[in-house]
Amino acid sequence: MKRIAILGSTGSIGTQTLNVIRRHRDLFSVEVLCAGSNATLLVEQALEFDPNAVVIADGSKYEQVRDALASTNVKVYAGESSMVDLMEMDSIDMVLAAIVGFAGLKPTLRAIECGKPVALANKETMVVAGALVTASAIKHHAPILPVDSEHSAIFQCLVGEVSPIDKILLTASGGPFRGMTHEQLSHVTLAQALKHPNWSMGRKVTIDSATLMNKGLEVIEAKWLFGVEAKDIEVVVHPQSVVHSMVQFHDGSVKAQLGVPTMETPIQYALTYPERIESHLPRLDFSKYPNLVFEKPDRTTFRCLDLAYRAIERGGNMPCVMNAANEVAVQQFIEGRIGFLDIADCVEHAMQQAVFIANPTLEDLFLTDKTIRNQ
Repeated sequence: MKRIAILGSTGSIGTQTLNVIRRHRDLFSVEVLCAGSNATLLVEQALEFDPNAVVIADGSKYEQVRDALASTNVKVYAGESSMVDLMEMDSIDMVLAAIVGFAGLKPTLRAIECGKPVALANKETMVVAGALVTASAIKHHAPILPVDSEHSAIFQCLVGEVSPIDKILLTASGGPFRGMTHEQLSHVTLAQALKHPNWSMGRKVTIDSATLMNKGLEVIEAKWLFGVEAKDIEVVVHPQSVVHSMVQFHDGSVKAQLGVPTMETPIQYALTYPERIESHLPRLDFSKYPNLVFEKPDRTTFRCLDLAYRAIERGGNMPCVMNAANEVAVQQFIEGRIGFLDIADCVEHAMQQAVFIANPTLEDLFLTDKTIRNQ
């Protein structure tokens, strides 16, 4: 029985992880559930899965959760520091890191420092602090298993390979605005941005997909996960989302991982690696996909992808700057304070104005993040 701690249990990835656990209770149990502010759903999850402990990051919701679980043996904690501290529990066998954004860095890093295997769905952890995270994972012998469908696909293509790779082909759906012009994008609404053609995701990730920033974040994550340079990671727009990513080797051979567009498959693979277990999910029916399309991304119109390449090429704290500005800009777009195209403008401005640190410490990265958000 593998005991799982879920960081971000009430979000899209967290709830889908619980779907996997629900179907395989003979293999997994829930040890810890951590949520941001959705106290109602956290209580429902705790009553169903009976974890050892739960954490609600929003301290104002503590009494609500505590009172709702008073008749159970579930321990209730509040605050982000509690989330970090609980990662030290000896009873945790694996951590599923699914908190969206920079907020996921501290607890994920603590889990790694404790030598816990981490199923990583929080790409911002690697974007902001990839060098520090990978060094810590090596030092503490903590495996990092990718959960993002694209990085899981690359990982699966590399299993068993010993030869060096030529390049990574990172697929992108193109989002809801694929093919649109700059003028058309100036009029798009939040509702339109949240209508992803293939995937069911949280609001922040869905908007990042629409701007192609999500793909830029994934380029940076892939660099650190697989030890390649950004120039050797090519983004390929594939609107059907059937080929989840590919790897090209030095002999010219290309391996691809295919499947129906669902996050439960890579989640399950990360939880069970190196084994594969049976899944109830529908199988890929090739007759439904007579044409698989592959295109170059429009990096002129969708500038966020270019900004991500620029950030990782400069290195240092620049990916942290880019990520912080993007998180704030996306939230402003959600709140109706800026337009869709303003997201890229905000990020570019922050990158131009930020104080550059070539070799940042963890403290430097937290200060950079705070400074950029305040600005």
